[in-house]
Amino acid sequence: QVQLVESGGGMVQAGASLRLSCAVSGRTFSSYTMGWFRQAPGKERQFVAAISRDSGSEYYDESVKGRFAISSDNAKNTVCLQMNSLKPEDTAVYYCAATYKFGLVYRASEYDHWGQGTQVTVSS
Repeated sequence: QVQLVESGGGMVQAGASLRLSCAVSGRTFSSYTMGWFRQAPGKERQFVAAISRDSGSEYYDESVKGRFAISSDNAKNTVCLQMNSLKPEDTAVYYCAATYKFGLVYRASEYDHWGQGTQVTVSS
């Protein structure tokens, strides 16, 4: 049974930084392409970032490019999302997800496993 557990969410002011972590257990971590998604109230789940398991390439939604950075630590079975220069529009529940697919995987439907989510709230 694969489990993903996010941590690191919170409430911050605009311009601040947060670092989200996702611990993966149950299968070899390097088997997955890992992604971060977010969902604001009343909106669809949105792709934020992903790191590909075959190349280690990073992919970002345009709305976070240059502010967010995804990284993975195979030794610790963890993927992180460093979020800088946060804006009120970044407010959402952030989800970690894993897929067996290669390359850029940005559709939520293509991810096989999900964490429970962590709330990020950015005030102006």
